[in-house]
Amino acid sequence: MPDLLIRMQKKRDGSVTHTCVRRDGSATWQRHQGAQARFFPLHDLTHYAVETVLGFRRGFYGLVAEGWDFADFGTPWPRGLLPDDSDPAELVAGFLDGEGATGETWSAAEMNGKVRGYTGPPQSWTSYRLTDAQLAVIRARRAELHARWKALPEGETLELPFEISPPTSSEPIG
Repeated sequence: MPDLLIRMQKKRDGSVTHTCVRRDGSATWQRHQGAQARFFPLHDLTHYAVETVLGFRRGFYGLVAEGWDFADFGTPWPRGLLPDDSDPAELVAGFLDGEGATGETWSAAEMNGKVRGYTGPPQSWTSYRLTDAQLAVIRARRAELHARWKALPEGETLELPFEISPPTSSEPIG
């Protein structure tokens, strides 16, 4: 079993169930309906692309593998805000979502400029830098995952393993 098994099921009623099963067998899940059912699967697949390409160990899925539940990521922040040593997966995924919303494609330099302007916690994220090569691989993986999701028939489940492992890319991370 991987560190985390991610399951996203397209329900016949248009809702989506997102379940993450940890190596120890514990799980967290949530259900999305309406606009959230259209947004969150693509956002969460973007997270998967970001975190697997960049080798992030403490991004969204890494924290879920550690024991965080979906409800821990947001108000009222039962576990507190994201740890200072967490990876900036949310920031990178958010920028990529922004590209999708605007139809623009940003260079690494443009994204890095946006990172420098970031004012939220954790502040350690402001020193993070992406390369154009990393962005190209992330975008390709995200496009493949989004296509798989869109082609998935109602009632079916997309399963993805998530391993917390060292980066596989020779590109600098961070």
